[in-house]
Amino acid sequence: MPNQDNPFLEIAAPWVAGLSPYVPGKPMAELERELGITDAVKLASNENPLGPGPKARAAIAEACGDLGRYPDGGGFELRMAIAAHHDVSPSAVTLGNGSNDVLDLIARAFLQPGTESVISEHAFAVYAISTQAVGASARIAPARDYGHDLEAMAALVNERTRVVWIANPNNPSGTWLDAATLKSFIEALPRTCLVVIDEAYTDYVSEPDFPDATLWLEKHPNLIVTRTFAKVHGLAALRVGYGLSHPKVADLLNRVRQPFNVNALAQAAAVAALGDREHVRASVELNRAGMRQYTEAFARLGLDFIPSVGNFITVDVGRPAGPVNDALLRLGVIVRPVANYGLPNHLRISIGLEAENARCIAALEQVLGR
Repeated sequence: MPNQDNPFLEIAAPWVAGLSPYVPGKPMAELERELGITDAVKLASNENPLGPGPKARAAIAEACGDLGRYPDGGGFELRMAIAAHHDVSPSAVTLGNGSNDVLDLIARAFLQPGTESVISEHAFAVYAISTQAVGASARIAPARDYGHDLEAMAALVNERTRVVWIANPNNPSGTWLDAATLKSFIEALPRTCLVVIDEAYTDYVSEPDFPDATLWLEKHPNLIVTRTFAKVHGLAALRVGYGLSHPKVADLLNRVRQPFNVNALAQAAAVAALGDREHVRASVELNRAGMRQYTEAFARLGLDFIPSVGNFITVDVGRPAGPVNDALLRLGVIVRPVANYGLPNHLRISIGLEAENARCIAALEQVLGR
């Protein structure tokens, strides 16, 4: 019988029919419409509260003069800037509509029914979604201390494995892998298996043994590293990211990449952002101060949290987090419940401006009766 909820499920690919879509952080405008409030703060999507830097803003303003033309489909200037920034060949660069787009390109190019990818428990939801969307199977390794257990992940690799996904730092936990541990894991993988190192939050990390996986590309042709301009560069609304890989891997990714997938404003802003080191420095300093603000508050409130090196922190509220999140919403504070990541008692909170952080802490204290 036809499905009464959605009759088109009958003709959809079975792996799509069983797929749950990614749920983004609640927009401020939506919450304000629902509750009739006008001063909501959003700390749910790991955005840079400073937004774009002055160089990117100037580049956007200049690029607005020619919006009647399609953007450069190959992103020549941006690819050149990225290649120079990482000292790689431009042919190693794949541009994406956000790094999320690059992750999806990887799945489309290298996964299919009958193949598998390996993912850690508590890892970014898009890895499993992109895997299932092309009919492949995801094997989930149990986490260690909320982060990647590389031994457990290696044990799941077999002749059907085509992609291993690793976020470093991890989202939503903020945990990270050191250089020696991650490098040994990559070296032990078969060359028929790609390893994706998602470095969306790498700019925020100051630990001395934290790796820059882009430096390993020449030695490991099965390595892909993804980066984004959405976080420290503050360009989340423009959706621009990239992947770095062996040129022959990039060639395959570009075969499935949609034309004009990075718009003209995003390309111009991203080129400018790469050269704005002062904005990066200011963003990182603000993040460190905000992280201290939260960790000190959680200690005072007696709340356990997962130590994070990203621009967010995930806290255990000591009870099911859904009702706590609902109460925070009514106070105009948007954070991220992460029950879908296997953390039903946790909330992920993005680091905001000092006043935004203070408001979130006060609201959390009120809701929890601390």
